[in-house]
Amino acid sequence: MDQQWDHIFFTGGTAVAKVVMTAAAKNLTPVVLELGGKSPTILHSSVDLRVAARRIAQGRWNNAGQTCTAPDYVLVFKDVAKPFLEHLKESILHFYGDEPQKSPDYGRIVSTRQFDRLTSLLASGTIYHGGRHDRADKFIAPTVLVNVSPDSPVMQEEIFGPILPVLEVENVQHVIDFVNARPSPLGLYVFAEDQHVAEQILDSTTSGDAAVNDCTIQPLIPDLPFGGVGNSGMGKYHGEWGFRTYTNARGVLHHGTRIDPNLRYPPYSSQKALRELVAL
Repeated sequence: MDQQWDHIFFTGGTAVAKVVMTAAAKNLTPVVLELGGKSPTILHSSVDLRVAARRIAQGRWNNAGQTCTAPDYVLVFKDVAKPFLEHLKESILHFYGDEPQKSPDYGRIVSTRQFDRLTSLLASGTIYHGGRHDRADKFIAPTVLVNVSPDSPVMQEEIFGPILPVLEVENVQHVIDFVNARPSPLGLYVFAEDQHVAEQILDSTTSGDAAVNDCTIQPLIPDLPFGGVGNSGMGKYHGEWGFRTYTNARGVLHHGTRIDPNLRYPPYSSQKALRELVAL
């Protein structure tokens, strides 16, 4: 980092990103930081609960939850919380079976240190489904937590693992206030067939990216800029956005010399300006 780089790209956490950005500042090196964060997933009463549950389950437990765009927690409207949880459990069982540790489609935690961090978060709420773990195998089952306090440990940092807190909300304003009271996330996911609700939430919150009625797949669309904002990073890339980020837009003007009016040069006077205009 002491070298004079043209550009620095970093994917990781906020703490290390601050070290990277501090080092880059010594040489005024531009940076792109992709930092993840706690991506909220909002489930409105108007949505197809089964489809939403399947998409959220796939997004959360792909790679055992170790993806930066994974849904980090769910804000579900109270009137559909119970059926949503039932559909979510049904999706987990359908995807990974009764014994997910034996599933060829379910991953493991990257290290023992991360395993210990994640299992310590299980006490942040009531385990609705899952919770089983095996330290020797670095296995943590797909886990859904309910009765989670917004101040609990699982809500203080990006989970980056197979634990999904589900919190109930009363209305759209409750959702907006909850999201805005926290650092801007990398992704924000709204599941709602009511487009007015979706647009109201998107217009009233900030995030690096967003998706309506899906999650985690927005980075796969090359026409969309991808990247965070605020605490979740800076800079956009993918597709044309990546080309513009990693190149210098060097403006070059070619100006002919055949016409060179005195009007642009001092000394300036109204008489001189009038003469030049008449001559033209």
